[in-house]
Amino acid sequence: MLQLLDFTGENIIATRANDLLGIKDYEKIHPFIHNIISTGRKVRWYFEMDDGSGSDSTGFWEDGIIEIDYGKFTHSDDIETIAIVGDKKWEKCMLSIMKPFTKANLRYFELSEKEKAKEWIINEVKSNEIITK
Repeated sequence: MLQLLDFTGENIIATRANDLLGIKDYEKIHPFIHNIISTGRKVRWYFEMDDGSGSDSTGFWEDGIIEIDYGKFTHSDDIETIAIVGDKKWEKCMLSIMKPFTKANLRYFELSEKEKAKEWIINEVKSNEIITK
């Protein structure tokens, strides 16, 4: 399930994934994307994942299968910045999943760096970069 966080506003969509994700979660944030782009701005997305397991489980996707239809996602040009926050074990997987957003500035933060990620998504926009630790 994807939940909106309290600093969602202006051109920032802040979310936390804490359960299985699917197309309905994308549909939950889709209106926010449209509201932002209707103002002529681009989206900054803070995406936090906390499975709370500390294990090597598949976590957010049942049986490790991710329900994504890249052909239906039409907003890759509308997202300028993505901060992904999660356990180190998700880094490679999430960077792979975010392929449709490669035009966005993309940075991965560990859970211990939540505040740093929030600051980055709110204040920092640089030319296209993919930063990992």
